[in-house]
Amino acid sequence: MKKIDKLILSSFLGPMILTFMVVVFILLMQNMLKYFDDIIGKNLGWDVIATLMFYMAVVMTPIALPLAILLSSLITFGNLGEHFELTAVKSLGISLVRSLAPISSLVIILTFCAYLSNNFLVPKAALEAYSLLYDIKQKKPALDLREGEFNSSIPNMSIKVDKRFPDGKTISKIVIYDHRSGLGNREVTVADSGQMFTILNDRYLKLELFNGYHYSEGGEQQRQVTGGAPSGEALTKTKFDKSQVVFDLSSFELNRTDKRWFQSNRIMRNMEELEMDMDSVSGSLVDQQLSAYSLNKALFSYHKKDDSLSLPSHVARVKRRRDSLILAKNPEFKPVSFEPGYKEKLSSVEYEKAKIVSDSLFTAAPTLSELTTAVNNARSLKGQFINLNSMTQNHIENFKVFQIQWHKILSNSIACFVMFLIGAPLGAIIKKGGIGVPVLASILFFIVFYVLNMMGEKWAKQGFISVEIGVWMANFILAGFGVLFLRQARADARLFEADFYNVIWDKFKTLLRSKKLMPQEAA
Repeated sequence: MKKIDKLILSSFLGPMILTFMVVVFILLMQNMLKYFDDIIGKNLGWDVIATLMFYMAVVMTPIALPLAILLSSLITFGNLGEHFELTAVKSLGISLVRSLAPISSLVIILTFCAYLSNNFLVPKAALEAYSLLYDIKQKKPALDLREGEFNSSIPNMSIKVDKRFPDGKTISKIVIYDHRSGLGNREVTVADSGQMFTILNDRYLKLELFNGYHYSEGGEQQRQVTGGAPSGEALTKTKFDKSQVVFDLSSFELNRTDKRWFQSNRIMRNMEELEMDMDSVSGSLVDQQLSAYSLNKALFSYHKKDDSLSLPSHVARVKRRRDSLILAKNPEFKPVSFEPGYKEKLSSVEYEKAKIVSDSLFTAAPTLSELTTAVNNARSLKGQFINLNSMTQNHIENFKVFQIQWHKILSNSIACFVMFLIGAPLGAIIKKGGIGVPVLASILFFIVFYVLNMMGEKWAKQGFISVEIGVWMANFILAGFGVLFLRQARADARLFEADFYNVIWDKFKTLLRSKKLMPQEAA
């Protein structure tokens, strides 16, 4: 490796690593803020939050890496141009394309690594992150006994505290309703003061109550003791100087859900699994379309023998293949008729055809019962086809979703090289380093990239354009800008300098004067 290559690579690696970490952090914070209300107040340990943030950071890498490459390449070649190092390199006879070679090789390696990460690492991280996030959402908020309010977070218990002291343990004027019997407010405990704290690694809440009473409606227990008649008015009052109550806090723990329930989501599937999903959806779609052309004698009661609609070619192809498998399993037919050639007729596979009702069949005026039957058949048929059409549309949408995700894994990887193709020549043109102009240019092109991606995916889902065009549209458009910038950078164009446009304007005025479309300026 030549010294010039080492110089350019060393100038690129530092900003690349730094900008990648900064971009991941910014995207991570922006994404975590969406779930702030679901996370805060759940008494989660730092290990749980750190795990969630780590997996979320990995999920952000398909977006962060192209942006980091764009920004770092802009900074690198902007600095080289600003300090006239590119000019010195060109004076040695080294072209701009040759100067891009070392970083181009590194970016190609990063593009391949991005593909491996997007295809294998990111789906697993997404599965871990979103399954953990779901469990966090399902977790109860931490027990918070507020002054003067009843708290029913503990199952079958309702606790009220009038005052909490600054030490976090001492409480006063406690009221506890025990609903575990399921018979209403039959068990009540009141106390003048007390202390609360958790025991056994916060698995249980212990209350020490002082100077209080326990009230219990005797009911059945009272009748068992006295042998008296049923009475709902029996009441037992017990005074205590000190009492201890322990509550199980297991309902506040974070319970993990089986990850298999989340594996069917598209962002948690790699390319091989997405292909399997597309094959499955495609098979279901063909089955739905084939069933639409199956004969239904109850609904198609009146039809001509030769009046029919043919199956679509791709559906007919599937049916012929299935029927050929049936024939392969049953090659021998028992003779069912003495008609010559009938066995050969059975051997030839023909696909079914949906029959068309023809108006010429009705030669006589229909009766009321016939009209009623026809209307009922038509309504039934309409309902079947509406349901069939709805199911078919769902299969088509699911197929497009999986297909879009399959292409996104590739397009997000190729976006790394496309962003470098924009950033490096653009940095050589603007000749501005630091984090000022490069950051603005990076944000501008990233917004364009993001908007084009969103538009392409939306149009692809709606069927306006093909999935391939929708997903790859942003890369192709920005690659065109990259080629344009590379061409201008090789010609030392000054696209971002006022003199460049002044020269163009002077040439335009000269052209107009030569054609006598503009008056001569006064001397």
